[in-house]
Amino acid sequence: MDRRKDACFRQNVLGVAAVELLWGLGFPIVLESTFLQLFLKSLGASSFAIGMVPSLFIFGISTFPLFASYISRNRQFKRPLVIWLHVVSGLSILLFGAALAFITEKEDVLTLFFVSYMVFSLCIGLTIPIWFDYLMRIFSEARAVSGLGYMMIAQNIGKIVASFFILKIVDAYAFSLQSSAWVFLATGLLFIAGSFCFLFTSEVVEPHDSQRDTSSFFRHIGRELAEICNNRRFLVYLLADLDTYAILTVMSFYANYATGFFGVPVPVAAGTFVACIYAGSITVNVLFGTMNLLGLKQKLVLTKFVTLVLLALLIFLPGLYTFLAVSYLLGFARAIRNMIYAPSVKKFAAKADATAYFALAPILTLPIATGLPLLFGQILDILPFMEADGYRLLFALCAGFILITLYFGVRTDYEGVACRKN
Repeated sequence: MDRRKDACFRQNVLGVAAVELLWGLGFPIVLESTFLQLFLKSLGASSFAIGMVPSLFIFGISTFPLFASYISRNRQFKRPLVIWLHVVSGLSILLFGAALAFITEKEDVLTLFFVSYMVFSLCIGLTIPIWFDYLMRIFSEARAVSGLGYMMIAQNIGKIVASFFILKIVDAYAFSLQSSAWVFLATGLLFIAGSFCFLFTSEVVEPHDSQRDTSSFFRHIGRELAEICNNRRFLVYLLADLDTYAILTVMSFYANYATGFFGVPVPVAAGTFVACIYAGSITVNVLFGTMNLLGLKQKLVLTKFVTLVLLALLIFLPGLYTFLAVSYLLGFARAIRNMIYAPSVKKFAAKADATAYFALAPILTLPIATGLPLLFGQILDILPFMEADGYRLLFALCAGFILITLYFGVRTDYEGVACRKN
């Protein structure tokens, strides 16, 4: 089986790299985006409303995977489902851009944006677990991290190109509704075009997939959830992985911290910060992806130390060059997590079809995932008199949270995992 996957390694790398290059061109607009922070701020959104963006996204990718697990459970070939779910996700952004082109009053945009972003998040929630499982089907365990490394290099090249495009757009047009409409339209089209590049990949059918699951939705979910809750090693890993939500929270607010209190120009925050984030990601993709330095556990623990360093910089040494360094480190930490997540879940699941693990794990972390950014935004709205110190307080709380995840990172046991059949 692994020999068949390795025989198609180059073809599959090129296929998924093409997908991620086109999606990478659109990611800085809608995901982990300083553009969205500043776009919403220009519409008069509160800090709590801005905090809703990562919360909505996390809610979508935490709840709708339940349905992904069920609809994909008896499919031998998952590529068609992967393609069409990606297309639908792109359509949600395309339609928002089309609607935005006909709006003249900024007051009407916020409601439309949050409805559209919720639809996008739910669509991505359906897509991600099946996409993760598909990637683990086309790459062997030995070459999975390397394959993901090449894939993410392509994605991050797209992100860097897009970040400079954003810098020019914001500098020339600020956040006018018409220019923003064109940006969202282009993003949706790129997502849709990229989706069809999966056609260039070759899927290897896993053994044991012929066992059909004829149980009801609730019985299927209950059985899979019980299995996950009895997998102690996997639960410890999930606790260690919670730092990713602290990173997402910091990414959702630090651009406003920089522009509001330290004189960083808005175009720099919207564009250059993003370029630095993706430069950090590419560094990880090369060193820890294609070169595959360090093991999964060492990479997991490294993210905690990198995040603690960037939080210390935000608290004690804010300034333009510090924010550029912090952006780089945010990309570095986020990229390590993105790289090791799918191989880690597949390893702890120890079964041919790990879609249920990818689908149900976010449900277990949902309270933290959605609560952190909402809490962050709410506290900032309550403590405006503290100005920059309000942000510093919350960055310090994030640092304490990271220390907790570091403990579980050290306790995560990759060595005791044994492969088993479905």
